[in-house]
Amino acid sequence: MDNKTLSIVSYITLFGWLISFVIGKEKSNGFLKYHLKQSLGLIFFSIVLSVILNIILMVTKIGILGIFGIIPLVLMIIGIINAANNVEKPLPLIGKMFEDKFSFIG
Repeated sequence: MDNKTLSIVSYITLFGWLISFVIGKEKSNGFLKYHLKQSLGLIFFSIVLSVILNIILMVTKIGILGIFGIIPLVLMIIGIINAANNVEKPLPLIGKMFEDKFSFIG
């Protein structure tokens, strides 16, 4: 797989990220590394948001707050579109936080 394909796959759940990370280790470039960082940040954001929403929903019983659970899906689609268009653009809301994180990626 080429780096563009691996960048797209990295946004598709944790398994997609792991596949992209392992396969792209030897032939990765800055483009793939950038999207690996963004997608890993999205995974962490999704987990934290899920925990927070579940706590709020248990305490308040306001079901309408569950609509915020769609945010990671929207960000995932934006990331896939950016990777497909060969653009290194940070994800809205969270992208800037993860540009300089995850030094193990490269």
